[in-house]
Amino acid sequence: MTKEVIIYISGLQYMEGASHSEAEPIEIVVGGQYFKKDEKHYLIYDEMMDGSGNKTRNVMKFDSKKMELNKKGLVNVQMVFEENKKNLSYYRTPYGMMNMGVAATRIKIDEQEDTIGVLVDYALDMNESYVADCTIALTVRAKL
Repeated sequence: MTKEVIIYISGLQYMEGASHSEAEPIEIVVGGQYFKKDEKHYLIYDEMMDGSGNKTRNVMKFDSKKMELNKKGLVNVQMVFEENKKNLSYYRTPYGMMNMGVAATRIKIDEQEDTIGVLVDYALDMNESYVADCTIALTVRAKL
């Protein structure tokens, strides 16, 4: 895999009481950097936040058992996804801070020569109240 990559991220939230067909995907495509160290994959990319013009720096670290996402900028959070474990963190936004819980039920990685795919299923809660079941699908491709 090259250092310069294109990162495709799509997410789905299945809100309580809604059918799976009512889930609306959130999708972003960004350029970023990739490297691998000590059998862990690292991605670094900037994300523009909804029309504010402010960037948030994202650093993602993952292997077959765990994925961590650190966001710094307009929002600040460290999300940790581990199968069959609930991790708590604080989600800081311009509107205040919330307590966030992430309970991953599946982490699947498919590593090819020029592509890496990651699929994470998890339950999300905010301030100790269930919000949704979620899926993140991540595809990393070498920039040609």
